[in-house]
Amino acid sequence: MKQLMNLVKKNEVEREKKAVLRLEMDYELATLFDAMNEHNEAQKNISKQKLERIRQELLRLKAL
Repeated sequence: MKQLMNLVKKNEVEREKKAVLRLEMDYELATLFDAMNEHNEAQKNISKQKLERIRQELLRLKAL
């Protein structure tokens, strides 16, 4: 029974992590869009790096 509860808890934590990553991705996409409109190369590169990290994490969690 304890193992089942741990599995349920683990699944819920992963589901919450996926939701947070998707919110982070939306925010970072908006930031990238703003940087593109402002021709801000530094911010564009930072946003792209953050988006790549988020993408890797979502792939690891099999959410994409």
